[in-house]
Amino acid sequence: MSKKILYLLGIALTIILGMFLYQNYCCNCCMKPPKLDDSTTVVNIKRTGLVPFTIKGSDFDYHCNDNIKFVKNETAALVPFSDSVAIGFKNLKTALQSNPNKKIKITGYATSDEKNTTTFPNLALARANDLKKYLISTGFDANSFVLEGEIKDKWEMISDTLIGPASFNIIENEPASNNQWEVLKAKINANPLILYFNTNESRENLSTEEQTKIAEIATYLKNVPNAKVSIVGHSDSVGAREANIVLGQSRAEFAKAFLIKKGIDSKQIETSSQGPDNPIADNTSEEGKSKNRRTVVTIK
Repeated sequence: MSKKILYLLGIALTIILGMFLYQNYCCNCCMKPPKLDDSTTVVNIKRTGLVPFTIKGSDFDYHCNDNIKFVKNETAALVPFSDSVAIGFKNLKTALQSNPNKKIKITGYATSDEKNTTTFPNLALARANDLKKYLISTGFDANSFVLEGEIKDKWEMISDTLIGPASFNIIENEPASNNQWEVLKAKINANPLILYFNTNESRENLSTEEQTKIAEIATYLKNVPNAKVSIVGHSDSVGAREANIVLGQSRAEFAKAFLIKKGIDSKQIETSSQGPDNPIADNTSEEGKSKNRRTVVTIK
């Protein structure tokens, strides 16, 4: 076989190898989605990452292997984002601009063992807000967002970094009806936020369920003008009634300060104390006393 033929075969093999490497390692980061019409974008990208990045809508579907990342306990996403994530956001902005009747719902996630040091009811909602601010900085309409936050027991992590703790869904821009807020109020009051205390103690650590309830209360107060939250402090029957009335009020004020730290306007909060006058359990047992040492938070 001549040297010329061997040379040509070498070139051909190089081209084939290059196409193979490009198809398997580069396409997922630079593929431009085909346009089906002015409002539809579909991207089919092979999912091989731990948690793929996705944007979903009735006529929009984008996903890629890379994803947004957050360091554990932190509010801000790690930037810059990868090219494939940036392309998804670019296509999303185009889709929303051509469909003003639609919004993007960002749902942030956090794990139950992460610490929330923000003014938001939970770290998950704070992360959703951080992503909203980023998208606004890239040209998104500030009114194009609906934010939610969910606490999970576990999330995919590498070392101390959460992989993709956020989802993006395109939804119809439908104004909430008054009935929706009445339903939420009924839900909050049917299963109210109750904070329990040890004797002469106040506390600040919240369970996942308690964090969710505070988020629901904050959402209701934000969307219903002139709404107020009632915080009533209670105690067991140990000691003088007058002292327990004061203790119950102290617990209610503590809960009020805590809700203010979570972003609820102080003008929307009313506090009172019933001391030992409204027990929900028998004060002759330690278990009963512990149930009576409580603060109850409801919507008025």
